[in-house]
Amino acid sequence: MIGRTIDELAVGDAAEVSRVVTASDIAGFVDSVGDRNPIHSNPAFAATTRFGEPIAPGIWTAGLISGVLGTRLPGPGTLYETQELRFLRPVRVGDTITARVEVVDILRERNRVRVKTTCVNQLGEEVLAGEAGVLPPRTTISYVADELRVAGLGFWVLQPWAWAVRALLLWATWAALPFGAGSPSPPR
Repeated sequence: MIGRTIDELAVGDAAEVSRVVTASDIAGFVDSVGDRNPIHSNPAFAATTRFGEPIAPGIWTAGLISGVLGTRLPGPGTLYETQELRFLRPVRVGDTITARVEVVDILRERNRVRVKTTCVNQLGEEVLAGEAGVLPPRTTISYVADELRVAGLGFWVLQPWAWAVRALLLWATWAALPFGAGSPSPPR
């Protein structure tokens, strides 16, 4: 990844990233920010809404824009200063969302860049539109993510929790078994 300075940017420069929305994306986001709105996670509740099924939080979709700004254009070292958003359509599990930023104005003397921000679904429908203000890095930054190290660290940090959850689920399943006639007795 290359973080581009203001002198390396021009009006019309653009970058994008695409991602297929998964239930685990939504669940992880909802869990990390505490947005317990059942429209995002409860199929029975969501079925009673005009959407008929759970939808991704709009700000999850907006987060894809942050990903483009921080990794593609201007790239690593960029600071997000402002964002104006309009949420136009729901985003559902299975949608492919393409987030795009395009440079529309450059204020070299203030090291500020204004970008058009859009997200479209696999049908080409705009689901989000807006505009952001960013500060590109003052020097070119070349950054290579050590994905193996990061993934390995995540494994060792999160794996004990995963084991604990599995153990609790196993215990809960065992505890829910009926210990009546013909069923084995629980250990004593």
